[in-house]
Amino acid sequence: MAIIVFLIVTASAAATGAMFQPGTFYEGLTKPNWNPPAQLFGPIWTSLYIMIAIAGWLIWRKQGVTIVLGVWALQLAFNAFWSFLAFKMNRLDLAFYDIVALWIIIVLFIILAWPVSRLGAVLFVPYLIWVSFAGALNYTLWRMNLV
Repeated sequence: MAIIVFLIVTASAAATGAMFQPGTFYEGLTKPNWNPPAQLFGPIWTSLYIMIAIAGWLIWRKQGVTIVLGVWALQLAFNAFWSFLAFKMNRLDLAFYDIVALWIIIVLFIILAWPVSRLGAVLFVPYLIWVSFAGALNYTLWRMNLV
């Protein structure tokens, strides 16, 4: 049943994406030609959030509440805050700094999780890849749309 708790906690962080939608701000931005279609974001993030929840649960199952789980929770906070910065505040600069911090925290989680649960660590690799891409996109959008 603990896996349900991890899914709910992760879904709560994911809910910020639903609360702070791209809307007209994002639609009005000049975008690079490699900007993915909007309909890709939902399925990709859903898959990633499921992997994030499972990774947290695996760590908890092996160790309980430790620094590794704290890093897991910290990445969720930075993940959730990004949507607020980018789409509520329309601050692509601050969103970029948030995503850089998120990237570092994801790497830290992978390093710390590896000795505890290799599967837990590996489940974060697609997340790291996607956040790397999202960071590049965030930066490009910010730079292309400077006022």
